[in-house]
Amino acid sequence: QVQLVESGGGLVQPGGSLRLSCVASRSIFSIEAMGWYRQAPGTPRELVARITSGGVAYHAESVKGRLTITRDTAKNTVYLKMNSLKPEDTATYYCNADRGALGNDWGQGTQVTVSS
Repeated sequence: QVQLVESGGGLVQPGGSLRLSCVASRSIFSIEAMGWYRQAPGTPRELVARITSGGVAYHAESVKGRLTITRDTAKNTVYLKMNSLKPEDTATYYCNADRGALGNDWGQGTQVTVSS
């Protein structure tokens, strides 16, 4: 199992920026993929971005060019840089560790609110 701790959420105006961080309790290099998901009230949790152990990144179409996933394997940390934020980006953002057949682990979530 992997413990995940997210931080960096908050209230930001439309067009603003935030950077979310997710620190894992062990090396992320050995984890199949790390990802960021989000969930707004009354909607299902959706994948925002993920990065594989080999460093290949995927971003959902709705966030391409605005939100970017990166990682620092030396710090066991995954980031989500969020630029040009829109009100529809408002959600709780969750970090995920995909250990393949061994299962998935989730952080506690961090709230992002985009509002003027």
